[in-house]
Amino acid sequence: METKNYLQDISEIKNMMSRSSRFMSLSGLSGILAGIYALAAAGYAHFRLAAMPTYTGDSLILGKLADFIATYDLVEDLMLTAFITLLLAIVTGAFLTWRKAKRLHEKIWNPVSKRLLANFGFPLITGGLFCGVLIQYGIVGLIAPATLIFYGLALINASKFTVGDIKYLGVANVLIGLIATQFVGYGLYFWALGFGVFHIIYGAIMYRKYDR
Repeated sequence: METKNYLQDISEIKNMMSRSSRFMSLSGLSGILAGIYALAAAGYAHFRLAAMPTYTGDSLILGKLADFIATYDLVEDLMLTAFITLLLAIVTGAFLTWRKAKRLHEKIWNPVSKRLLANFGFPLITGGLFCGVLIQYGIVGLIAPATLIFYGLALINASKFTVGDIKYLGVANVLIGLIATQFVGYGLYFWALGFGVFHIIYGAIMYRKYDR
């Protein structure tokens, strides 16, 4: 009987240590919704790309001008779409995480969550700057793979301070990003797979495992 109590005490101590070193309030539902947002954004991007006008006249100069205007408008539109998608995911994730933290009586802004944010943010910001360089030099075909790779690295880096399952989502995104580098021109589909489908699967597993 005493041995059983000792084991229970050890288990409780381990749980306390885990909670003190890891931020456990990430919401699985926010992952599902982020995936849905990403799929909606990818669908819109696909529609915009398919509807992109082409110049059919004989003038080379007018043709290049028309292509430039159409491309500039498209890039501007897609960047706005990406920003709105990111904003929706952040707001939704923050709200659901706050709600879960409140239910678990855990402070949402504590030393652990600060370390989590720092470890997640650094690779993500680095990736964003790198994608900016790709846009600067017109290497747009590698933007989707780069976002997947750096996002995956950010998740892996942050997994030390939250639920370990997030690491597998990171690894999956890195792998799919590397594969996407070999299929330039199909990046949108890989992007939809990584940010959309993988997120929904991950969120569903997280919700079933931690939120129910």
